Amino acid sequence: MASIPPISVAFLLFPNVTQLDLTGPAQVLSRLGNVTLDLAWKDRAPVRTDAGFAIVPTATFADVPNADVLCIPGGIGVADVMADDEAMAWVRSVGAEARWVTSVCTGSLILGAAGLLEGYRAATHWSWRDYLAMFGAEMVPERVVVDRNRVTGGGVTAGIDFALTLMAEVRSPDFAKLVQLSLEYDPAPPFDAGSPEKAGPELVAIFDQRVAQMAPDREAQFRAAAARLGFS
Repeated sequence: MASIPPISVAFLLFPNVTQLDLTGPAQVLSRLGNVTLDLAWKDRAPVRTDAGFAIVPTATFADVPNADVLCIPGGIGVADVMADDEAMAWVRSVGAEARWVTSVCTGSLILGAAGLLEGYRAATHWSWRDYLAMFGAEMVPERVVVDRNRVTGGGVTAGIDFALTLMAEVRSPDFAKLVQLSLEYDPAPPFDAGSPEKAGPELVAIFDQRVAQMAPDREAQFRAAAARLGFS
């Protein structure tokens, strides 16, 4: 791997992150070759995910002042991150210099709140699409969106597609195909219900009720964040 240019990847790890938003693309991007990959948070104490188990950060914000690739996963904790000045300052600082500014799922809302998606096309989880415009982004209902050096993925499992897309940009399509093969990434889901269009209105309504219970104040929190951060 010595002939492959080095690359550094930094993920934001935060409380109530959706672990697959992080671990899916991290597994793929760990195979970039000649890569340094960090999971950054304020300290190195285990961080509890929304799956109930914890992930241990590999670095603090101070340890990772810059990176070639910044990746922000999503999860129910995104509104808390937006209200966290230290976390947002790190996202803003690293994102300002990164070669690639990226996200998975609702992580794009954090990028938006950091001012890193103004004027960019971006994806997010289908249930949260309406909120991207609050932060100056143009929502695109696609699984992966590439707009210049911004690469954003849709909800949760789209993180693997996102990471392979980014890998093809960073290395080459053939490199990404080999990694796809190594991971046996050949999806064949047992049900065709992975999007609101395919799932149908009944399932979508049930899901919306669950989200309303988990994040009852999400719109108010995002509007408050947008106002506090200077978005009209």
